[in-house]
Amino acid sequence: MKEIKHSRGADSDVYQDSLKIRKAVFVKEQGVPQNLEIDDSENKCTYFNIYLNHQAVATARFSPTEDNGVHIQRVAVLKDFRQQQLGSELIEIIIKYARENNYSYAILGAQNHAQEFYKKLGFDVVGEQYTEVGIQHHDMKLNL
Repeated sequence: MKEIKHSRGADSDVYQDSLKIRKAVFVKEQGVPQNLEIDDSENKCTYFNIYLNHQAVATARFSPTEDNGVHIQRVAVLKDFRQQQLGSELIEIIIKYARENNYSYAILGAQNHAQEFYKKLGFDVVGEQYTEVGIQHHDMKLNL
């Protein structure tokens, strides 16, 4: 059974489930320091999770930008659940939510190895390459 849940802020089970996935993927797998992974924006974001048989297996969050966009961040799928299009499904859910709530664009910082993934979802590279937590990124944008 598949479920998609979302919530705003850091006072929910959805947020706690999101943190578990992020710690497994970003902190343990990619070596991102936990104090950088968990940031000052936690309580300002909306979190989306995909659950399979009541287990959270994929997560992402977004926060509104100052000019009516959404900034998508922390997109992660647990290792055992990759290659099932869950990441794509999650991004499409966020895009649909953003459109329904009249946001004008979505932007994200994509790790360089993930650019093709986001291009398939309609995002275009914008700006120059930069390094965040020791990993090369490019910003990518989708007009809604």
